[in-house]
Amino acid sequence: MPLPSQPLRKLGFLTIGLFDEADPRKGHESTLEIIQLGERLGFDSAWLRHRHLQYGISSPVAVLAAASQRTTRIELGTAVIPLGWENPLRLAEDLATVDILSGGRLNPGVSVGPPMHYDQVKQALYPDTADAEDFGYDRVARLLDFVRGKPATDFSGVEGFEATRRQPHIEYSSDRVQPHAPGLGRRLWYGGGSLRSAQWAGEHAMNFLTSSVVKAEGSQDFAEVQLSHVRAFRAHHPEGDRARVSQGLVVIPTDSASPEQRAKYEAYAEKRLPRTATPQGPARLMFAPDLVGTSAEIAERLYAHAAFREIDEVAFALPFTFEHDDYVQILTDIATRLGPALGWKASAQHG
Repeated sequence: MPLPSQPLRKLGFLTIGLFDEADPRKGHESTLEIIQLGERLGFDSAWLRHRHLQYGISSPVAVLAAASQRTTRIELGTAVIPLGWENPLRLAEDLATVDILSGGRLNPGVSVGPPMHYDQVKQALYPDTADAEDFGYDRVARLLDFVRGKPATDFSGVEGFEATRRQPHIEYSSDRVQPHAPGLGRRLWYGGGSLRSAQWAGEHAMNFLTSSVVKAEGSQDFAEVQLSHVRAFRAHHPEGDRARVSQGLVVIPTDSASPEQRAKYEAYAEKRLPRTATPQGPARLMFAPDLVGTSAEIAERLYAHAAFREIDEVAFALPFTFEHDDYVQILTDIATRLGPALGWKASAQHG
């Protein structure tokens, strides 16, 4: 096995939080229990996907608020919130509130673009402004400004007829989002799969999430394309090579899996493999193969991955459709076998 250029510094995981429509609480509880398990295993971060009008978590910020009260150390992220569904000002308030509740552990990841199936949902989402909504980078810029404390209005001061009496119940208005969460502005991530997104995120001093999906730009080699995005991001970021990048491949170690689990995992990966052969659809999307095998085998494949060798943070994605016990086994193997094989040390061992 080739030696890593540097040890893996931060180990995280990403889950979609599926649930049964007839019993949604059970799925949400499972997600919270998985996050708690991640903290006990020493993971540095837990991330939630975002799904609308599906049987996955539609409000990760609310779920992470709950997770913040069941954990004390693990960082909590979203990967990612599609801003086409959000009002940046209101989202900034929610993010700041959860960051305060978590003690400064929130890592919001966002993306741009029109909502999926926009023609079908636009009348429900934006009945009066559907054709005027801007789903470009300006929407992220607005969120960044609000989270980082720039004014949202030109008014601040005291309201109400009792203003001169200085009563304790007088309403004082702020010109910026409240609560203000110091440090949250430095923990905002952009989830991008193109050179343009990587460059934009760098220019705006965000962190960068790169996943198992990228756009074929200049190459049909996934690792090559992803590496170009990482380098473009850092080339345009004020902190250069120190700018934070997290890679999110689907990783399924089988060290402690039962024969039935191994068979299920291999069938899952095999079914998804054909889509990795060539760019898919008009957007020419490229998908990375799922990594299934022993931790030693997966570590060797990761060290052979050009983009992985460029980063020191990961948020390995859990497969969407597995059972709770499968996730427990996968996370346990990642934390106890794969992570150490990559040079990572559990957070409890830091300091």
